[in-house]
Amino acid sequence: MSVDERIDALKAKHQALEIAIEEENSRPLPDDVAIVDLKKQKLRIKDELSAISG
Repeated sequence: MSVDERIDALKAKHQALEIAIEEENSRPLPDDVAIVDLKKQKLRIKDELSAISG
């Protein structure tokens, strides 16, 4: 996998996590633990993107 492909895959996963967070927050009783987990995953991806980009 090239660097560009990896970046694209990470950006797609980051966007999917953002959507999952929004969906969870829109539920009548959002699961705070799930939201925290999703945000941690999103942050790890953002950190990885920063490391790849330089």
